[in-house]
Amino acid sequence: MLHGFTTINFYVDDVAGAASWYREVLGIEPYFVRPSREDPAYVEFRVGDQDAELGLISSQYRPGGHGEARPAGAVMYWHVDDVSGAVGRLLELGATELEPPTPRGTEGWETAQVADPFGNILGLMYSPHFLELRDRRAAESSRD
Repeated sequence: MLHGFTTINFYVDDVAGAASWYREVLGIEPYFVRPSREDPAYVEFRVGDQDAELGLISSQYRPGGHGEARPAGAVMYWHVDDVSGAVGRLLELGATELEPPTPRGTEGWETAQVADPFGNILGLMYSPHFLELRDRRAAESSRD
């Protein structure tokens, strides 16, 4: 039934501020902004090898019943090559550490969590599985 990740949306009170922060974090410009760049209510970035979509949406559109608790919601883990380095950079940019870099098992997995300045949780993960899939896809596409 579920075929894969398409988009994750973070609800934020300050869409322009969040877009600026994520522009700095990701090093890219958003590809989709509505209604305007001057007064955005929704901003979307395409991230990583799969062009995964990270959307920032005004808190005024938060579905009813979700309350104001922060940080809140599901934790999406993003693969990074260096968990400690990524945490350090995000902390320099104003994130708050929620879970320090933590080894998981003996196969190289490592995770951490930070909250962005807008109350959303970012999961960071070094994932051997992600690298294996990426390498396999690259090998398959080079044969095509």
